[in-house]
Amino acid sequence: MGKINDIDMSNWKDYSDISTDSLWIINKRDSSGNHKGDYHGNFVPQIPNQLLQRYTKKGDWVLDAFLGSGTSLIECQKLGRNGIGIELDSDILSVAKERILTESGTSTFELINADSSKYNLESVLEKNNIDKVQLVIYHPPYWDIIKFNDVEGNLSNAKTLDDFLDMFEKVVDNTAKFLEKDRYIGIVIGDIYKNSEWIPLNTYINVLMLKKGYKLKSMVVKNVGETQGKKHQQGIWRYRALAGGFYVFKHEYILIFKKVTN
Repeated sequence: MGKINDIDMSNWKDYSDISTDSLWIINKRDSSGNHKGDYHGNFVPQIPNQLLQRYTKKGDWVLDAFLGSGTSLIECQKLGRNGIGIELDSDILSVAKERILTESGTSTFELINADSSKYNLESVLEKNNIDKVQLVIYHPPYWDIIKFNDVEGNLSNAKTLDDFLDMFEKVVDNTAKFLEKDRYIGIVIGDIYKNSEWIPLNTYINVLMLKKGYKLKSMVVKNVGETQGKKHQQGIWRYRALAGGFYVFKHEYILIFKKVTN
């Protein structure tokens, strides 16, 4: 296996901006370039930035199967990686296209309005003279805590937890097969609180991926600040937590898996 990143290990002390800890405290969202935090549910740019620096090198191809407003591929443009983004919502894909393609850089992108569980990527890879991608990023809805749209195939519309997991598994089966062996998958996921019960989505997805033969390399815990859904409601959520016997979510997970079989 060749080198998977551009880190020069003979000068490893120079890379202080690359985290190797399993706890990420990110107090301020990166708003440089075309990054914006206006899309409900997008992650902070620092997440894909870290994944790209650790698990890819310049010229590599990155697949984001839940593109949203394009955060991960904006980072690809900045760092010289090429990208494929699949997004179910045509309106938000238009926003992503504008932001990705007007960000300064010379990378190549394929931006697709489709269901990631069904779309056949073979023609896209063939068009760009590649057989595989070198990193896959999944940032699915955290089940139904945000209803993004009514488009068929949207995981946020899953009626049950089993339905949600089944839909996510279909996305993995249809996309991770195009990941090069011995390369990495990053899954950004948070747990939810539903019907007075903590639902550990990260645990269910972890088990799902392990059963499919992917090797768990790391579980990163990242802090979550004030979300749009809880904006200016810290008091009421503290009251509810005290009254209901639970703790208010202040973290999410980045699950790092390695593909060890073809």
